[in-house]
Amino acid sequence: MSSLFSPLTLRGMTLRNRIAVSPMCQYSAVDGVPQAWHLVHLGSRAVGGAGLVITEATSVEAIGRISPWDTGIWNEAQAEAWRPIVRFIREQGAVAGIQLAHAGRKASTEAPWRGGGPLPPGTAPGWQTVAPSALAFAPGHPLPQALEAAEVAAIVDAFRAAALRALAVGFELAEIHAAHGYLLHQFLSPLSNHRDDRYGGSFAGRIRLVCEVVDAVRAVWPDTLPLIVRLSATDWIDGGWDIEQSVALSRELAGRGVDLVDVSSGGLAPGASIPVGPGYQVPFAARIRRESAIATGAVGLITEPEQAERIVADGEADLVLLARELLRDPYWPRRAARALGAPIEAPEQYHRAW
Repeated sequence: MSSLFSPLTLRGMTLRNRIAVSPMCQYSAVDGVPQAWHLVHLGSRAVGGAGLVITEATSVEAIGRISPWDTGIWNEAQAEAWRPIVRFIREQGAVAGIQLAHAGRKASTEAPWRGGGPLPPGTAPGWQTVAPSALAFAPGHPLPQALEAAEVAAIVDAFRAAALRALAVGFELAEIHAAHGYLLHQFLSPLSNHRDDRYGGSFAGRIRLVCEVVDAVRAVWPDTLPLIVRLSATDWIDGGWDIEQSVALSRELAGRGVDLVDVSSGGLAPGASIPVGPGYQVPFAARIRRESAIATGAVGLITEPEQAERIVADGEADLVLLARELLRDPYWPRRAARALGAPIEAPEQYHRAW
């Protein structure tokens, strides 16, 4: 039997297979409200056979969006727009997951197909960004405003409120985004966090905000439903966040009710030297799984069915997350099932073709 197509149970939820749609921003929302594009984009991957479909980075407050065209869940109108999308995903037999996010100093940017550059405050539709410290993401980017302690507490509350809205509209899995150089990752890394209060300095100080967000979300997220966290295992820069700290944080998260760590890397600063290649981040997922006693997801240039099968069968990760490969082929799970000799159910409407 294929390991990739075996079910995965996390708390009271069971995925039909070990294939997940990784969060991928579409830059197509209006005032944070998902549109018909999001229904078709996410729904087609559920039809295609993925076990878990995770939304793009969905901001917990307006200034936390990567761009003005990102989705949000900081108000009821946005939440209600997610409801039919969630319902459709679930009707196809997939689990609907939401990635709760805040971009911090990497917010207020153009869409990638318009260059992806910063939209400075005072220049519509840009806004003032925030961060642990007043350090720009890159030359030419505006300085973020360093968050006061009370503002940090308000962000924790925003994650909690967003989780409640997500639960109310039917999401069954929540992912907290603490990777790719966005706000929570900015607090983790000594390269971007120069604070001298309880949220900076030592390892315990730098992980404090992530732990507070996890505690706040876990407190309102049902015990029967899984909570996962996406981490960048390393900044790929000397003196930055690294795999040893990721292992230690993952142990801490396991004790706080996190069920799986979605292991990526990089994104904190431009210019990092990253040895990109097929499955290049899988060893990080394997090490965290082995040393932190927590389930992991592997992501990054996973494109071939046999490759994904080996990752799960060899115990390097419990789940594989695909991104660009699922943009190229929403029916990749069907192709993988045929290659691996595994059964896969088709929607009734497609039986005559599958």
